Amino acid sequence: MAKTKLNFSLPVSFIREGSRIVAYSPAIDLSTSGKTYKEAQRRFIEASSAFFEELAERGTMDQVLRELGWRKIRRQWTPSVVISQESQEVSVYA
Repeated sequence: MAKTKLNFSLPVSFIREGSRIVAYSPAIDLSTSGKTYKEAQRRFIEASSAFFEELAERGTMDQVLRELGWRKIRRQWTPSVVISQESQEVSVYA
């Protein structure tokens, strides 16, 4: 069976945690890290590619993407759109 090339545009946040850069995408709930921004980018692409390849191999693409909040529009899967990323003040009594 011939493979179909899929292209996705994923929102990715890059966050400094100590000496590492963490790449996180809420669209697929996946994160990875690197020593540098470029390494975090490269590792995110590798990890997300492996994620989608595994879904395709197992035949669970529709189920998993639906569970992650994606919608199918004209036979194309589309992730939720990040409309804002900001810091929020939270107060708690502990």
